[in-house]
Amino acid sequence: MRGDKMYIKDGVCYAGELVPNIEVSSIKLLDSGMMLVDFSTGETRLFDVTSLLDKGSAFAPLADEKNQRTAKVTHGFVSWLDGDIDIAPETLYAESYKYSKEVYA
Repeated sequence: MRGDKMYIKDGVCYAGELVPNIEVSSIKLLDSGMMLVDFSTGETRLFDVTSLLDKGSAFAPLADEKNQRTAKVTHGFVSWLDGDIDIAPETLYAESYKYSKEVYA
């Protein structure tokens, strides 16, 4: 994880730094555990789903690419396996990389 920051929102503790009013608008699954994420900020960022494997056993099922492909956007955040695994949009944003559609189109 980038840094040791944490915050509490709606009674849930999240790793990362709070980015006010950010939500995931849509995702596009790519190969090798990569995902393009469109945020409510208008930005598209690149996220490596396999980076979650170092964050504890809760993310272990995502080692299987079949499980990675179950990703969907629900209420502004990304979840896998029908909601068994999820990640806060603020954490997803903080741990993703800038992406330019023009450069990679």
